[in-house]
Amino acid sequence: MQFHHHGYVSHDPRVQPAAGTGIDRPADLPDEMDVLIVGSGPAGMLLAAQMSQFPSLSTRIIERRDGRLPLGQADGIQPRSVETFQAFGFAERILAEAYNIAYMNFWTPDPDNPANIIRTARTDDYALKISEFPHLIVNQARVLDYFAEAAAHGPGRIVPDYGIEFLGLTVRDSGDHPVEVRVRHVAGDRAGEERTVRARYVAGCDGARSGVREAIGRRHVGGISAHAWGVMDVLVNTDFPDWRTKCAINAQAGNILHIPREGGYLSRVYVDLGAVPENDDHRVRATPIDEIIRRANEILHPYTLDVKEVAWHSVYEVGHRVTDGFDDVADGEERTPRVFLTGDACHTHSAKAGQGMNVSMQDGFNLGWKLGAVLTGRSHASLLSTYSAERRPVAQQLIDFDKEWSSLMARKPGEISDPQELATYYLATAEFPSGFMTQYPPSAIVADSPHQALAAGFPIGKRFASAEVVLVSDGNAVHLGHHAKADGRWRLYAFADAPAAGEPSQLASWAQWLASSPDSPLVRHTPAGADIDAVFDVKAIYQQRFEDVDLTAVPDLFRPCTGPLGLTDWEKVFAAAPSTWTRTDIFAERELSRDGVVVVVRPDQYVAHVLPFAARDELAEFFAESMIAAGRPGAA
Repeated sequence: MQFHHHGYVSHDPRVQPAAGTGIDRPADLPDEMDVLIVGSGPAGMLLAAQMSQFPSLSTRIIERRDGRLPLGQADGIQPRSVETFQAFGFAERILAEAYNIAYMNFWTPDPDNPANIIRTARTDDYALKISEFPHLIVNQARVLDYFAEAAAHGPGRIVPDYGIEFLGLTVRDSGDHPVEVRVRHVAGDRAGEERTVRARYVAGCDGARSGVREAIGRRHVGGISAHAWGVMDVLVNTDFPDWRTKCAINAQAGNILHIPREGGYLSRVYVDLGAVPENDDHRVRATPIDEIIRRANEILHPYTLDVKEVAWHSVYEVGHRVTDGFDDVADGEERTPRVFLTGDACHTHSAKAGQGMNVSMQDGFNLGWKLGAVLTGRSHASLLSTYSAERRPVAQQLIDFDKEWSSLMARKPGEISDPQELATYYLATAEFPSGFMTQYPPSAIVADSPHQALAAGFPIGKRFASAEVVLVSDGNAVHLGHHAKADGRWRLYAFADAPAAGEPSQLASWAQWLASSPDSPLVRHTPAGADIDAVFDVKAIYQQRFEDVDLTAVPDLFRPCTGPLGLTDWEKVFAAAPSTWTRTDIFAERELSRDGVVVVVRPDQYVAHVLPFAARDELAEFFAESMIAAGRPGAA
């Protein structure tokens, strides 16, 4: 963590100095704002945390509840989400309190006594095989707490406006704040008061029964399968030996997905309630908790659960729906969007794949930096059209995956020919549930590059897969990707050609061009008077050992003096060769050309371009397509 950038800090360094709208933030919801976020779920709170990094903008978040969420329904945290937590500064703390899924065990009927279950497979979890971060279980409420802290501690000082209900909205054809939003106070001294506020943009993060979705005429497409599940968070005593291990249990009496939770005692249990008759009319949702516990004991035979406390329970019928559009622009309409849908407002599915909160957070991450870039005048408003174009296919992939996983989980023993099938599927599909299969198609912010072979381990359109390097200034092994914070900046990773620092090289020539040429995207798109790394965070990774990299000889671009005190940034130069503290070489691990390569990474951590150092015009043209030259008025 870097701090003292603006002078000595003696308090919690996670609390950034207030700036812009965060200095004297109005306590009451104002009449006008740049961005209004409706709903404080995972997508909404991440979006608020991201917008807090744009303190020149007025962003508010309204929530019908009168305070924080005390108990969340989602709990599975995939490695991609933990990467995101790292960017927002709280991965290490949430790791300390979460449950780490190390294994998943599979139980099926005992062939010698089918009324009993036996363990038939034990698989180590996929997470640490494909990421430096584990697969976690932690209460959704705690995830929201951490994002709320990031939003409140960011320069914009964003905190939710609780006790305010969304009623409806109208998008006008003109005006600086064309979205009129009707709200009602439902708590406190102003309860019952209705008013209209105006925003430039609105993000509907208000869940499966989204009022924002209804207001813009979007609809869920899909249906509910004829199968129901009871779910309960319980504290129990049991003789079941795998109670603190994630398990898929298939028995003659039904199925259980069992997931231990944080804290060492609590567990979540999904209990198969069976097929639902066509004329049920959702009566299954009234199944009492005693019946869910009875079914669980029946499935677990010969083991038993003695439930001491039920922290929460519910019944749901599996639904698979995707909204017919993720913004307010109708098919064939030629304008940029003003209203966006995220999370459950635009995709719903079963909970058993552990994807809902994770995909919702990536919706918010995708949208947040784009809103910030457009509203601060860095990018054209057309950038906002890429949100729906990128996230809707991801949601459809999620629905398709969840349908298959849910069907496998709900099978009867007689329908299973291979007891290892579920375990095999779990491991074979690991890249998707981990969050790493998303690959955005070519667009203004994802290149269709002919140079992919120069960095085969960084596929264009996929998230930037971190790897260990050595920080040259102090010799410590660090993950390169962990130095990228959710601050709205683009990253340019310059993987050097063979010559050492101070010798003539393609890296040195490229760095000189990037720092000084009027054609350089850094020069063209960095506002006058701003720090040289205000828009682009440029880092160099040399092939040598850190002991052999002379920091005084690296180009000045990689040792910028920034901030009000003009302090040298010592954390932009890295070494790839193995050393005392690392045994890996990122060039070999990520299949990087030894002739040098530039990897361009978006503010939401997705690889946007791969280029040789000589392709300067291509780099400049790529950014010119979506960004506005500094000093020009924005298109917001």
